[in-house]
Amino acid sequence: MARIRLETIVPGPPEQVFDLARDIDFHQRSMSGSGERAVAGRTSGLIGPGESVTWRATHLGLNWQLTSRITSFDRPNSFVDDQQNGPFASFRHAHRFEKVDGRTRMLDDWHHELRYGLVGRIVDRVVVGRLMRRLLRARAKAIAEASADLRAMND
Repeated sequence: MARIRLETIVPGPPEQVFDLARDIDFHQRSMSGSGERAVAGRTSGLIGPGESVTWRATHLGLNWQLTSRITSFDRPNSFVDDQQNGPFASFRHAHRFEKVDGRTRMLDDWHHELRYGLVGRIVDRVVVGRLMRRLLRARAKAIAEASADLRAMND
């Protein structure tokens, strides 16, 4: 099972950062380069406990569809989404938010496993793991920038 851990310091309070991280409309804007769009389940607004969303996107020149469900929810401290259906054998994305000196430490803890045994592990190491790390970093950067913009508007 592959694991990616990412820590990002984000300007703004945990409540604001938490809500940006679960905002489906913001997610679609921040991932527009891959055409990610919500097509079923919760398709706009703030996703909440027990809700699911189905995403379609193009990555690595291939069209993907994935459904995830919020399986743990503790606003503004953490939430977890788990794949219900999709290209991975499994994935779990834990999001944690901690107040630090008037800012928020956002922690992404992503675990995934590809199908196809040894072949899947090789493809993961060479391609998919790198893609997921890049996507998680891009999302974290977008959340930090949006939070900074919101903070500036409120100052």
